[in-house]
Amino acid sequence: MSKVEKAIAKLYAQARLASDNAYSPYSGAKVGACVVDDDGNVYSGCNVENASFGLTQCAERNALAAAVAHGMKPGAAQTLLIYATGFDSLAPCGACRQVMSELLADDATVISCHSETDYRSWSIVELLPHPFVLS
Repeated sequence: MSKVEKAIAKLYAQARLASDNAYSPYSGAKVGACVVDDDGNVYSGCNVENASFGLTQCAERNALAAAVAHGMKPGAAQTLLIYATGFDSLAPCGACRQVMSELLADDATVISCHSETDYRSWSIVELLPHPFVLS
């Protein structure tokens, strides 16, 4: 079983469960995400939409925020899994990619799926080859 398949086996059900809590009256897309840290702790989040679309919070950022709120340090997460209804695979938005580049490990894997067998995965560098950084 590959690293991605192991991650799906561990995180899929939790991400799908998190998607049930999504607040998505505008898009109808229910998205859940889970991130796992180096210690094996799993943190979940869901999308929370807003009539002012720019204030919408993506599931990926909510899961990462939950991890940080519970003490995860930047770079301590190896895997982030996204589950979304209505998509074959939902690629993270630009804001999520930037936050992932700062909080996930450099060699982390991001997985997007709508079932346990249909998925797409990326490295952070594939998602955001040139992140914004402060020098």
